[in-house]
Amino acid sequence: MRYLTDRKRANGLGSAKAGTAHFWRMKVSSVALLILVPLFIFTFGPVLGQPYDVVLEYYSRPFPAIVAALTLVIGFKHFAEGAQVMLEDYVHGTMEKVLIILTTCLSYGAAAAGLFAIARIAL
Repeated sequence: MRYLTDRKRANGLGSAKAGTAHFWRMKVSSVALLILVPLFIFTFGPVLGQPYDVVLEYYSRPFPAIVAALTLVIGFKHFAEGAQVMLEDYVHGTMEKVLIILTTCLSYGAAAAGLFAIARIAL
């Protein structure tokens, strides 16, 4: 039997070996979204309700397109990690794994579709 001090147990990051890293990824993405969402609202607001050609011209500029793309990518990554935590807490067995895979695929698929749409508009 190994003797582990409290510090050695804490360095092991728990039984899953990834809890601390996941916690920090969620915190960093939360702070990033705290900055990006108001930026997205302020860049999206001026073209809300405008004709299609005005929106195309506006999003062909780099700043609004980059803000929208970053908001989409970080938002859907944050969604995927948060949904995974929720599913790990409340669903068990094979259904847990299936639902985690489905929500991850949904998140990445929606982010890819959003990036494709922004790229089509911006380029």
